[in-house]
Amino acid sequence: MNFQEPISGLIERIARALERLGPDHPEMPDFGAGDAFVFQAETERFVPVTAVNRLPLPLLKGIDRNRDVLVANTERFAKGLPANNALLWGARGMGKSSLVKAVHGVFPGLKLVEIHREEIGALPRVLAYLREAPEHRFILFCDDLSFEAVDTSYKSLKAVLEGGIEGRPANVLLYATSNRRHLMPRDMVENERSTAINPSEAVEEKLSLSDRFGLWIGFHNCSQDEYLAMVRGYAEHYGLEVAEETLAREALEWARGRGSRSGRVAWQFIQDLAGRLGAQL
Repeated sequence: MNFQEPISGLIERIARALERLGPDHPEMPDFGAGDAFVFQAETERFVPVTAVNRLPLPLLKGIDRNRDVLVANTERFAKGLPANNALLWGARGMGKSSLVKAVHGVFPGLKLVEIHREEIGALPRVLAYLREAPEHRFILFCDDLSFEAVDTSYKSLKAVLEGGIEGRPANVLLYATSNRRHLMPRDMVENERSTAINPSEAVEEKLSLSDRFGLWIGFHNCSQDEYLAMVRGYAEHYGLEVAEETLAREALEWARGRGSRSGRVAWQFIQDLAGRLGAQL
């Protein structure tokens, strides 16, 4: 150490050394690099997705009303008009996440940003980045959103949706999917009811999260006719040459083996059929 060095110079060198030791400041993401991104909380990066894993919207059968509601809401948002956050809830395998991705593909220029359920605590930071890019409009997508008894991150989500001082940025809309209508397991709600000093207030606090989604879009188990319509739609779209009677019989056998009928089961059957026929999807 140079004891003749002025104190101001010494402080400046210490400051530079501490700056080098500190974490790098993340750069502002380049949202012009693509139309879809996955947020990584660990590195605080928005990773562009070159090809979104989605099906064309007309291929999603048996959910016509749900499709129309979400398309209309998304269209208003894309035009800069008021629109609601949406919670797509209900039966598994009935096309909740597929519908979100397919609807995004209908509107060129609209950005899709996926945040994983485990990283929901980083939501305020994500919104800070999106708020700084007002030239873009974003659908923030969280698939299979739900919370367990020991999880308190739902409180930050509530604040982000409607309750915080800043609120949701005008250029961001949140679409989430869940098998649970209220995002909480029933035993979690019942436990609050049985142990709280004021049971009704405790339960209301838990259930108020889903209330902050302006749109609730329910998905229910499909009928046999709807299931077969899904199978036929896939087969026609991909040009799979198989007799109608054979297609229906094998599709129903596949569903019986799985113990359920859904869009996911229909798609899995089509993948098996295409493989047996030597066809590409």
